[in-house]
Amino acid sequence: MIHQLNSLYPVRYTAFALSVFGLLLSLFTLVAFSAGLPVVLVFAALVALGVYDLQQTRHAILRNYPVIGHLRFMLEYIRPEVRQYFIESDSEAAPFSRAQRSLVYQRAKGDPDNRPFGTHLDVGAHGYEWVNHSLAPTQLPSHDFRVWIGGSPDAPSQSVAPCTKPYQASVFNISAMSFGALSANAILALNQGAKKGGFAHDTGEGSISQHHRVHGGDLIWEIGSGYFGCRNSDGSFSEERFTANATDPQVKMIELKLSQGAKPGHGGVLPGAKVTAEIAAARGVVQGEACISPASHSAFRTPVEMMQFIAKLRTLSGGKPTGFKFCLGHPWEWFAIVKAMLVTGITPDFIVVDGAEGGTGAAPVEFSDHVGAPLQEGLLLVHNTLVGVNLRDRVRIGCAGKVISAFDIARMMALGADWCNAGRGFMMALGCIQAQSCHTGHCPTGVTTQDPLRQQALVVPDKAARVAQFHHSTLHALQELVQAAGLTHPKDITAHHIVRRITDTEVRLLSNLITRMQPGALLGPLEAQHNVFRLYWPLANAHSFAAREPQLEPSVPHHVEIAQAAVAVTQAAAATGDAAV
Repeated sequence: MIHQLNSLYPVRYTAFALSVFGLLLSLFTLVAFSAGLPVVLVFAALVALGVYDLQQTRHAILRNYPVIGHLRFMLEYIRPEVRQYFIESDSEAAPFSRAQRSLVYQRAKGDPDNRPFGTHLDVGAHGYEWVNHSLAPTQLPSHDFRVWIGGSPDAPSQSVAPCTKPYQASVFNISAMSFGALSANAILALNQGAKKGGFAHDTGEGSISQHHRVHGGDLIWEIGSGYFGCRNSDGSFSEERFTANATDPQVKMIELKLSQGAKPGHGGVLPGAKVTAEIAAARGVVQGEACISPASHSAFRTPVEMMQFIAKLRTLSGGKPTGFKFCLGHPWEWFAIVKAMLVTGITPDFIVVDGAEGGTGAAPVEFSDHVGAPLQEGLLLVHNTLVGVNLRDRVRIGCAGKVISAFDIARMMALGADWCNAGRGFMMALGCIQAQSCHTGHCPTGVTTQDPLRQQALVVPDKAARVAQFHHSTLHALQELVQAAGLTHPKDITAHHIVRRITDTEVRLLSNLITRMQPGALLGPLEAQHNVFRLYWPLANAHSFAAREPQLEPSVPHHVEIAQAAVAVTQAAAATGDAAV
């Protein structure tokens, strides 16, 4: 019946035809009875819309379905909200599930986060993990777990140009998020929360804004390739401007950003239209002009020069802990940095490993999905390498990448981290609902917008209290995990304490799935080491980020050697299960 009718009259034009009929009928009513002018205007607008749809050339759907075709775009616009509120289960959705978001909201508000009736997770699923508990649990006096960075009062740093002002940081801090990416009210609330909770707030590469300074919370000043807050007019590094900011007592550590997990090796541009007076003042750029973050640094070109630059930053800051953040890429580049530490005697006080699962305001899809090493692999390689050259006790390791719960913190510390950072977790503590509109300026909760009206919805004192409460509740949960395992500090958690399900009938300790380096092992013969070390450590050069030419047998062509190396690494990774290095 419908097909026969459609052959005589295209059914898809029905909405447009009804609009025309409604207009004619309402015009008759208006003429005959002098009533219904609003109805006439409504139908006239619909008819005009339909005529426009038939004439426009941009959207094929609207040409074929005038008037009613707009319903498709309306439904598509609200699809994420409809799915989030009515369709998705507690355990699905990305990047964070409803269960994860609810945990943050509950802890931020101080609401009970206990769960009745048992776990919602499938404990038989491959990849399920748990912490082995002890029959002799401990009782700890506090959840305020801390780690010394840059040496300690009892054990000064051994580096050349050493740190003289070590910082005792919380094991859970706010990850790098710039003013500009976040609203002024979000920065104010995060820093006030950090002040209340006694933990650190990373500025992000957008430098220190006036909003970071209001409440006096501890700052980790991140310096990216644009040298915002410490740059000359040509974008080069300025010692004078760096010193002015770095010696501020509120700044506790200096973090040199090499790359970030969500878009490593990409750089970025903040369009001139978004460079407001406040952003320009914080970054040291001209208001209204495009703000460029190059993909690489201009202050150094080699690993040795990078170590010398870190030593210079540490000296100019007055001896504050200085390190760098990066997402692992080519392993020989990381090895080259480690070799530069050995050559110069200069060691960073800390390294923050950013996982590819990390977040950002905006990034190309290919970079978010397929560039950079995930946190587990990056963290393991960094930890093992430092152990293998006997530098692990001189360098603290932080990490970031989808850290939300106390178990996430415990697991990362079992893999080698000394502390964890969280970005999106603290954003959710501010009220973020994962609308994923950070790059549009239309954030519904005022967290990631520069619209003054939208960010008014974020009430700073209320959200600051939630930031502090989320930190407190998460570390309290971590305390309970540590106690249940029979330990005295999260640093005591090792891969021996974490169990992973491999198949329906097999579980293995995480320590049996990952490579563990013996102290000093990279300083001797490499034959017994994992292929990633055996193959790539010799390619690393302290004086260049480029790989050395491999030492080849005369009868083996270069491309064959590289192919064999790739196969060997793949086979070794497969043999060890999930974790590679």
